[in-house]
Amino acid sequence: MRRSIRHIPQRTCVACRKVRPKRELIRLVRSSSGRVEVDTGGKETGRGSYLCQAQECWEVGLRGGRLEHALRTTLTLDNREQLIRYGKEVISG
Repeated sequence: MRRSIRHIPQRTCVACRKVRPKRELIRLVRSSSGRVEVDTGGKETGRGSYLCQAQECWEVGLRGGRLEHALRTTLTLDNREQLIRYGKEVISG
């Protein structure tokens, strides 16, 4: 009898470059308006990128421009601050 092995989607964190199961990462998406938002459901339309649930990855991704490069956009100061706040509130707390 064959056992079916369920496929687990893998994604790469843009900051640390580690490959992890998609569910362990947080998806950020560039909307059609150009704003970058956290995609809590993982199904929003738009160009997506992933960060680990680690404060260091959020800092590297947002500070180093890796997230902007992956999403092919430039973050506004307001948008960057919103994402930093999310990282501090949700990831740390």
